Amino acid sequence: MKRTIVLLLTAGFVLFFTAGMVSAHCEIPCGIYDDQLRHDLIAEHATTIEKSMNQIVELSKGGMTDYNQLVRWISNKEHHANEIQHIVSQYFMTQRIKPTADKYAQKLKLLHGMLVYAMKCKQTTDLGNVAQLRSLLKEFWKLYKKG
Repeated sequence: MKRTIVLLLTAGFVLFFTAGMVSAHCEIPCGIYDDQLRHDLIAEHATTIEKSMNQIVELSKGGMTDYNQLVRWISNKEHHANEIQHIVSQYFMTQRIKPTADKYAQKLKLLHGMLVYAMKCKQTTDLGNVAQLRSLLKEFWKLYKKG
């Protein structure tokens, strides 16, 4: 009986103290995440931002403006730019790019540029910012895949 209580208490403590780690499992080397998928997600978010920008511009043209739809597209654009920033900073900068990596400074510079252009996508409907974001992603991916 005493042994069962000790085991239950131990299991309880382990569960209690590791509960926070479970939600953050992406920061331990579990090996379930995929670099290619992260690249593809960033590209998809950029496409969604581009579509959002086009819709914002279209809805903003003269006549009666549908403010509800306009706000929804603006929120959508912001959300997807935030997602890019999250993947770049939380996945690549925090977990994947190590200080000992080849061309470390170049990789960080490209990732930082992606963060900046994601921010600029939030600030404007300038499609040039999406183009720059895609260009930086392409350049980063070439460098990243080399090692």
